[in-house]
Amino acid sequence: MNYDLIVIGSGPGGYVAAIRAAQLGMKVAVVERSELGGICLNWGCIPTKALLKSAEVYEYLKNAGDYGISIQGEASPDFEAIIRRSRNVADGMSKGIQFLMKKNKIETIEGTGKLKKDKTVEVTDADGKKTGYTAKNIILATGARSRELPNLKQDGKKIIGYREAMVLKKLPKSMVVVGSGAIGSEFAYFYNALGTKITLVEFMPSLVPVEDEEVSKQLERSFKKSGMKVMTSSEVLSVDTKGDLCKVTIKTKKGEEVVEAEIVLSAVGITSNIEGIGLEEAGVEIEKGKVKVDEYYKTTADGIYAIGDIIHGPALAHVASHEGIICVEKLAGKHVEPMDYGNIPGCTYTTPEIASVGMTEKAAKEAGYEIKVGKFPYSASGKASAAGAKEGFVKVIFDAKYGEWLGAHLIGDHVTEMIAEVVVARKLETTGEEIIKAVHPHPTMSEAIMEAVAAAYGEVIHL
Repeated sequence: MNYDLIVIGSGPGGYVAAIRAAQLGMKVAVVERSELGGICLNWGCIPTKALLKSAEVYEYLKNAGDYGISIQGEASPDFEAIIRRSRNVADGMSKGIQFLMKKNKIETIEGTGKLKKDKTVEVTDADGKKTGYTAKNIILATGARSRELPNLKQDGKKIIGYREAMVLKKLPKSMVVVGSGAIGSEFAYFYNALGTKITLVEFMPSLVPVEDEEVSKQLERSFKKSGMKVMTSSEVLSVDTKGDLCKVTIKTKKGEEVVEAEIVLSAVGITSNIEGIGLEEAGVEIEKGKVKVDEYYKTTADGIYAIGDIIHGPALAHVASHEGIICVEKLAGKHVEPMDYGNIPGCTYTTPEIASVGMTEKAAKEAGYEIKVGKFPYSASGKASAAGAKEGFVKVIFDAKYGEWLGAHLIGDHVTEMIAEVVVARKLETTGEEIIKAVHPHPTMSEAIMEAVAAAYGEVIHL
C-alpha cells in the first residue's frame, strides 16, 4: 500500500480529514483536481463573505450621516476592486492550506481521482496521464456543484450560477435571483446593496424556507425595506435570453408576470459530485442521489468512506469538517461518538444575519412538545441601538416539561457569532435557568440570548 489514507477532494471535509489523519500518525495523500481548499474556500464560504463585507462597508459609508460622520462627495463601489479583493482573500486562504499540507507531511496529488478495484485510486493529471495509487483506506470528499433546473439551464453569461456571480466583469443594473436559501439570499443582498435592481423569486411561501417562520418574515421585511422586490410562492417558468435583457416568466398566485433583467442567477440548490469517480466499480452504493454510509461514514465497500455534500445530511462546511474528523478518529481506533445532526448551526450572512440551531417553533409543536417560547427584540438591546442595528430578534424554544432547549432562531447584527453559545449549551444539556444565571457582559448583542431565555421563563428584565 502506498498510503494509509487517500482523500479525494480537498474541501473543508477533505483537507480537515487529511490533517487529522496525519496528526494521528497516518501516511496521507490528498487528490485535488482544482484549487486546494475546494469550493468553500475558493468559490463559496470565504470569498462570498469578502464580497458581503465590501457591501456592508459601502452601506456604512452611504449612511455615515446616521453616525454623525460627514463625508465629502459620494461613496461609490469599485466593482472590479471588490471582486479582486474577494479573489485575493480566497487565494491567500488556499495558500494557507498548501502550508498546512506541507506542515503535516501530506502529499498533494494534482488531478482527477477515480476509484478502481482493490482500494486503488487512479489519478488523471492535466496532460491525461493516469497513475494508480493504493491505500488502506480511502475517503471520498468530492463535494457538490450548482444544481440546474431543466427550464433554467445555465449558460455562464446571462443565466449564471454562484461561481459566475462571484467574478462578473461589471455590476449588472438588474438581476433576478431564483432561490432564497443561503446562497440566493446572500447574493441578492450583495448586489442590491451595490445598486443592482434585484428581484428575488422563491418557490416556497417564505424566504429562507428552512428557518423559523418569524425569521423568514423579518428577512422579507428587511429586504423589501432595502428596495428589493420579493416574490414568494412563485416559480420561474422560462427565461428568454434572445434580446439584450432576459425576459423571465414567473408564475405567481395572481397569474404570470414577466420580469426583465440583465442577469438571472440560479440559486436553487446543489448537486453532489458522484459521477465519474468509480463508485460502481468499487462497489459503493448510492441512495437517492447520495453515497450510502453508516454512522461513521463507511460506505458499502470495504475501506472506502464518504463525507460532506455527497452523503445525506446538511450540506455545510462545518458539518463536512466534523464528519472528516469523526471518520479518521474512528479509523485510528479512538472512541468517538456519532455526529448529533440535531445540533448543527446554520448561518446566512445577509444583513441582517441569520443563525439557528435545533427545532423551529412549528416543528416543535408538530413533534408534540408543550413549549416555552422566549423572544427578545434587538430594538430593546442597548448594544444594537448604539450600533444602529435595531432590526431583528433572538427567539428560543424550550420543552416546558423537562426544560430541554429545543431550538434557537436569531436574526440581526452579529448573530452568526452568537449561535455557538446555544450549540454548546445544548451539547452540555444546559438548562434555561443556568443560562439566566450565567452573567452575560453588557452591553453586547450576545446578552440578547440570556434575555430571550429569561423571557421564556417569565423573568425578563428589559422588556
